[in-house]
Amino acid sequence: MLTINFHPFKNLETNRLLLRRVSVNDVAEVLKLRSDKETMKYIPRPLVTSQEEALEHINMIEDKIESNVGINWAITIKGNPKLIGIIGHYRIQPENHRCEIGYMILKEYWGKGIVTEAIEVVLKYGFEDLNMHSIEAVIDPDNIASEKVLIKNGFVKEAHFIENELYDEKFLDTAIYSILKRNFKK
Repeated sequence: MLTINFHPFKNLETNRLLLRRVSVNDVAEVLKLRSDKETMKYIPRPLVTSQEEALEHINMIEDKIESNVGINWAITIKGNPKLIGIIGHYRIQPENHRCEIGYMILKEYWGKGIVTEAIEVVLKYGFEDLNMHSIEAVIDPDNIASEKVLIKNGFVKEAHFIENELYDEKFLDTAIYSILKRNFKK
């Protein structure tokens, strides 16, 4: 079984991006991100409606890092510390060398290749630093933009579950995409 350790916390870099630790200074941006109906459309979680709830979300991210059960990064453009998105590894299964990747970005940054670029470096961390064998992404099948980003990063569709998740009194489908370490192109 893998031993997961996020300490010391590692910032990740790409040509354009710096992925850094989320902090309480990001509360306004986390509120903006998680309170936007359009951004949250495919994420079956309640909208964040206050700075207090945004702070709770930040604290939850920090607690998961501290206890080595999940890790998230603030997506920022190099030279500007402002959080424009969040990306990370969730639902880590050390016994299966598998985890789930999740991400979201402010809508004014959609369509600029930022998430694709961030996923690449987060996959590298997952396979090289965490020694994962496979990484999955669970998305709403209607989220075509997310599907395109995953395919661009080498993910393949593994499953489509029909009405397997109940949220807000509606049954939702989920699609699972994954990538194996051997298929990851650095």
